[in-house]
Amino acid sequence: PWRWRCSPRRGTAGCPSAGQARDAFLRFFQERHGHRRLPSAPVRPRGDPSLLFVNAGMNQFKPIFLGTAHPRSELAQHRRVVNSQKCVRAGGKHNDLEDVGRDTYHHTFFEMLGNWSFGDYFKEEACSMAWELLTEVYEIPRDRLYVTYFGGDPSLGLGADEECRDVWLRLGVPASHVLPFPLKDNFWEMGDTGPCGPCTEIHYDHVGGGRNAAALVNQGSPDVVEIWNLVFMQYSREVEGNLLPLPQHHVDTGMGLERLVTVLQNKRSNYDTDLFTPVLDAIHKGCKVPRYQGLVGNADVGHVNMAYRVVADHVRTLCVCIADGIYPGLSGAELVLRRILRRAVRFCSEVFHAPPGFLASLVPTVVEVLGDAYPELTKNADQVMDIINENEAAFLSSLERGRRIIERTVQQMEPSTNFPGNLCPFCPTVEVAWSLYANLGFPLDLIDLMLEEKGISLDSAAFNELALEDAKRKAGGPQAGQLEDRNTQLDVHSLAQLQSNNVPATDDSPKYAYALGQHGQYEFSPCQATILMLYRDQSLQKEVGAGQRCGVILDRTNFYAEQGGQASDQGYMMCLGQQDILFPVESVHLCGGYVIHEVTAVETLHAGDQVQLFVDEAQRLACMTNHTATHLLNFALRRVLGGNTEQRGSHVTAERLRFDFDAKGPVTVEQLQQVEQVVQDLIKRNEVVHMAEVPLALARRVQGLRTVDEEYPDPVRIVSLGVPVESVLTRNSEAAMQTSVELCCGTHLLQTGAMEDLAIISERQLVKGISRVIAVTGGQAKQAREVGQCLAMEVDSVSLRMKQRSTSIPEMQNLSKEVGQLTKVVASTAMPQWQRRQLQSTLKALQRTANTAVKKLEVQQAEEKAQSLLAKHCNRPVIIDTVPADSLSILMKVVNQLCDKSPGTSVLLLSPQASGEVLCACQVSQNCLPVFSAADWAVAACGQMDGKAGGSPVVAKGSGSARGMQGALAAALEFAQSKL
Repeated sequence: PWRWRCSPRRGTAGCPSAGQARDAFLRFFQERHGHRRLPSAPVRPRGDPSLLFVNAGMNQFKPIFLGTAHPRSELAQHRRVVNSQKCVRAGGKHNDLEDVGRDTYHHTFFEMLGNWSFGDYFKEEACSMAWELLTEVYEIPRDRLYVTYFGGDPSLGLGADEECRDVWLRLGVPASHVLPFPLKDNFWEMGDTGPCGPCTEIHYDHVGGGRNAAALVNQGSPDVVEIWNLVFMQYSREVEGNLLPLPQHHVDTGMGLERLVTVLQNKRSNYDTDLFTPVLDAIHKGCKVPRYQGLVGNADVGHVNMAYRVVADHVRTLCVCIADGIYPGLSGAELVLRRILRRAVRFCSEVFHAPPGFLASLVPTVVEVLGDAYPELTKNADQVMDIINENEAAFLSSLERGRRIIERTVQQMEPSTNFPGNLCPFCPTVEVAWSLYANLGFPLDLIDLMLEEKGISLDSAAFNELALEDAKRKAGGPQAGQLEDRNTQLDVHSLAQLQSNNVPATDDSPKYAYALGQHGQYEFSPCQATILMLYRDQSLQKEVGAGQRCGVILDRTNFYAEQGGQASDQGYMMCLGQQDILFPVESVHLCGGYVIHEVTAVETLHAGDQVQLFVDEAQRLACMTNHTATHLLNFALRRVLGGNTEQRGSHVTAERLRFDFDAKGPVTVEQLQQVEQVVQDLIKRNEVVHMAEVPLALARRVQGLRTVDEEYPDPVRIVSLGVPVESVLTRNSEAAMQTSVELCCGTHLLQTGAMEDLAIISERQLVKGISRVIAVTGGQAKQAREVGQCLAMEVDSVSLRMKQRSTSIPEMQNLSKEVGQLTKVVASTAMPQWQRRQLQSTLKALQRTANTAVKKLEVQQAEEKAQSLLAKHCNRPVIIDTVPADSLSILMKVVNQLCDKSPGTSVLLLSPQASGEVLCACQVSQNCLPVFSAADWAVAACGQMDGKAGGSPVVAKGSGSARGMQGALAAALEFAQSKL
């Protein structure tokens, strides 16, 4: 009953539904092959703090793989298991959120069909079952299927997985469809350590027609896609990196339902299957927008098709997560879900112009599609709708409020095409502009969309004016590029002596002698050299004794001397025949063609000694990375800020890079983001970095060549990104206009991909017209972004709590303190500068809001207490009493309110605190002066409590111990009676 006839070559009408495909998978393994069918685990991970969401079918079985499952637990009893697992990939290591909608295949929620064997069957059975299901049950044509297997890795001592290959061949798969692939494609690892093993993947050719598509497998072709991965866990990765055989073998397979259904229903996009079409139809009916057409990129005018995909995907994710108990919130998975909801709401509102509550109205359709497989969706449908509606209403309220603010501001503006961003920071209208993103949390691109409707362009630089002043004051930190010790710099007499003695200049060409190894790692060759001269105390010497600091001049070197803004190499040298003695090289300088290596002699060094040089490879690679990043940054700044942007200076170290450039004004948040994006795009493309030495005159003729105001050698080294130097040098070539081409003697990456990432962590104006940026790359950039996200989450959390309008003064004061602490952390922490400015703007507005709220609550509380005391004492000339108050400020306000409401009354109030302290505040009526002094009155009272007091004749305050409070009340009354 679970079988049907279906060929993907026929139309959709004869193909199975997604529900049938899912059910067929589960029943095949359960009924035919004796697997235990388990329900999907919730998408909230169980006892795994490393995950925000369950993102793979194997998550719930990790204790089995790791051997940590309790032997008496149900988990430990599993041998053969099958299920369809709900998975979410948004946030964390596996994050597809930002890609959803831009193409036709990314999702935040998907279903993973999987079968597992825990110490039961292995490769033979796993491959046989998979082949049977695909070709006999689903009736997928065999000639469209290709299988891959692990081709081995000599560095790990692993041969090809011929066992797996032979299984496929015995199953009748043609040899031309059985393909070996290396470690990165066909070896699966749970983490840095732990269970791992080779895998075999099954790929499907959408085109078919009898062609051989083997060359397209694992090449990123949309025509040939992986549909099923079978992992054979047979090794354990140890801490040392070596592999040991597992005592028990496991099988872990995963097949995305969405991709499978795309194949079975003869579609090319997941969104065209019946997992999505009912939701897309519901969007069309509810919004009256044009039907979904599957368009992407520039063809998708108005982003309508992108909006369809975003909303359809996100509402499925919201339904699944909320039904599993993850609600939109302020941290972790909850914060990610909040972002997903707001992203969906934004597309509903801004693209579809949907009515309020529209997003939740799609829930019944999602339940209809997924409810049979996941009953919790049906059970919790009403709750899901309520939670979506509440969050949608809150966000739509902010959107509507923003529209009203814009409408009112536009009406008040003089006829212009610019929004009031170019006004001075002291103009009240600027506060209106700020409130759109500072107080309401509006991103700039959303403000752009809202202003477009009014035919107004946004001068985004104005929105950074207030934050810029704060950033100028707080930004900075250690500046790179401090001058090194000049004791190793050759003086003019020493240079003349070297030249007169015919000492040749140092051959430093070996510094460029590096290459990419077989596995993508950089390999630096050691260099053998001869000591020509030693330099110490500004004199050339033939010998330097042990323990002395000196400069070593060699005939050749592979060390990079500081020049062109790049810091020098570090490393060590050792004399031939003394392999156990290392001479650390602390810095390297170039002077007059001679390279001076700064060392502290461990043993005596002599001119003529033969030495072996070893560069610190990690430090060199970091410098190479940051120097190439500087070129990319230079190109990106010119692309974003305009062709007149010129370099004013730079400095590159292993830790970071600094770049100074002409700028008409402060770089905006949006421009910083654009610059980073340009660089990241170049990194992702893994462009080749071409380098060659050419005659200087020829190099200067290159159109678009980037140079700085300094002397260049002849011949000069050209560094060209993505375009061979020969092409750049071709007469009338404009290739350099479209990429980065610079004269540079520095060391660079050979391909940009090794950079991984770049983050600008500081931007400030040195003087008017010149800006400085500091950036980091690779792991540091990733860390900066992670820190930025963490701080953004904290700011978001404070913002939401502040919007809840607490009536507790201590709570609001704590929030105010928290904002102040966050402000300091944001100012001093390495994070993306664009994000820093956004957070600083938000925090500044939050601080104002908190301070205003505290003052308002204090006045309100004081007025209530004053009214109560007035009623109690019936306008007596003196009021002496105790009253609860959270602070001395509030107590003083109560006293002020009483005296304002009853001008002839003098008031002294005490307020006992939980700490055992008693606060005192008093005010004397003007009619009683100068006989009656408030300062003396407070001293008389606080003296009885072993406390102190002070003030003026009119108002005073103090404090003391609760033990003497009754005596203080009596003393205050006695003092008042004696004066009146």
